[in-house]
Amino acid sequence: MAAPRRGAPSGLKGGGRSAGEMLWLQLGGRTAGTDPAPSHFVFQDSSAALATRSPSPAMPPLANAGQAPGPPDGGWGWAVVCGAFVSIGFAYAFPKGLAIFFKEIQDFFGTSYSEVAWVSSIMLATTYGAGPISSILVNRYGSRPVVIFGGLLCGIGMVSAAFCTSILQLYICVGFITGFGLALNLQPSVIIIGKYFLKRRPIANGLAMAGSPVMLCTLAPLNQFLFDNFGWRGSFLILGAILLHCCVAGALFRPIGAPTPPVKPQVTGKGKDALKEEVTEDAMEMGSPTKVPMEDKVEEEGGKACCEKINQYLDFSLFKHRGFLIYLIGNVLMFLGFFAPIVFLAPYAKHIGIDEYSAAFLLSILAIVDMIARPTTGIIANSKWVRPQIQYFFSFSIAFNGTCHLLCPLASGYTGLVIYAIFFGLAFGMVCAMLFETLMDLVGAARFTSAVGLVTIVECCTILLGPPIGGTLIDTFGDYKYMFIKCGAVMVLAGTFLFIMNYYNYRMLAKEEKERKAKEENPKPVRTENEGRNSWNKETTRDGPELEPLSKEQEGLKEEVNGINEV
Repeated sequence: MAAPRRGAPSGLKGGGRSAGEMLWLQLGGRTAGTDPAPSHFVFQDSSAALATRSPSPAMPPLANAGQAPGPPDGGWGWAVVCGAFVSIGFAYAFPKGLAIFFKEIQDFFGTSYSEVAWVSSIMLATTYGAGPISSILVNRYGSRPVVIFGGLLCGIGMVSAAFCTSILQLYICVGFITGFGLALNLQPSVIIIGKYFLKRRPIANGLAMAGSPVMLCTLAPLNQFLFDNFGWRGSFLILGAILLHCCVAGALFRPIGAPTPPVKPQVTGKGKDALKEEVTEDAMEMGSPTKVPMEDKVEEEGGKACCEKINQYLDFSLFKHRGFLIYLIGNVLMFLGFFAPIVFLAPYAKHIGIDEYSAAFLLSILAIVDMIARPTTGIIANSKWVRPQIQYFFSFSIAFNGTCHLLCPLASGYTGLVIYAIFFGLAFGMVCAMLFETLMDLVGAARFTSAVGLVTIVECCTILLGPPIGGTLIDTFGDYKYMFIKCGAVMVLAGTFLFIMNYYNYRMLAKEEKERKAKEENPKPVRTENEGRNSWNKETTRDGPELEPLSKEQEGLKEEVNGINEV
């Protein structure tokens, strides 16, 4: 008879080794007659799925085998930052750059301010609302193919928009198709930076986020030049070709740290049956019912498969996270007034009599200041003084942004609008540089992918409503100042809310940490009488019908002892 294959459990050859002994072997135990370098076994479930791995005797098993390596904080990560610079730049700047065409599209289709504002609103809302879909696709396929596919969608959407004959068709082509393509560029770019960087993550995020002002600074005069030479239809065709550069940016997103799956050996049918019998016998010895309901268990697991699949990609337990809820509520308020001022800045300048190129140059000024503010904010946020309290810095940035909008109606001429654009660009860059860094600071890198998806789908509602509400105020009062006042008031309120609630959150975290340390320093060595009685009641309740005779016998002994004491 041939000797058993090295590393195979004896139960697979009909031996009498129980599942308990095999589990003890997995934890490092040895039995008489076994090899000095034992194999390691991993039980997957009671259906007898078994995975084995036999390390060589000369090399001990690695403790973190199959796990992803840590972030490199450099190297190819800087090429990834360059790709994210392009992808994030288009995702944020492109909806704002389209504002150059709004006045002409409004005259061409004969629509109102609020109707034409829906083009950017639908695009922004789709970009944010498709966040969970983007997160699921990234978890399933990785960042590189998702970004490349998103770039193709952006190109198709803008080329199709060049042939639209109604404002509704523009909503579909520019708003939904191009917006969804931008969503597949935004989330993967933010997520992969967190995988490549840890210590230098704020700086990397600041550099990647600087793509938005650079693109806006370029797109604003470029769009005006394209419109003057090719009209808005020809401009959309050329912009569709330009957006295909997102595919090149996505090609730089090389996967990192893919864990190696465990090697599953071939297990014979007899071995499976033998192992299944052993698991069943052990379950019977531990007081389980006489027949293990294997089929029922499989059906229950099948019923939970859908929920487990969803939870695998989107962690809904984040809605129980106090810091995450504070961040979510504050951002929902903020986005009611975040994008509308940029969308209406160039039309406002044209409304008060400023020429077209000067109006477009206001967006370039804003973008240049924004471009400097983002990496600078990243460096400041990464300092040892600011990073522990980065949530306060983020709250201040939002309130500062709102204050700029409240003061905008005081600007009466082009010089005043230039000053407003400078301060607006500074405040806008500060907020954008910390938008995702503060979220990762709250939930951690492991849950960041799910957090981004959940945040964006909730925020898309206010992003969708912000510009149209501003357009409605302009149509109603015939003046842009009420739109700026509304946006400023909402953002000041959001910044104040985040500042107060983050102070409360920091206090609660310090209190919980203090209580945890106190419990570790003074553990309870002996249970109290009430705890012992409660545990006794739980044990007797859990015993079930098998131990009813024993419990009755114990009650009889108690009555006899009580009778003796009474005598």
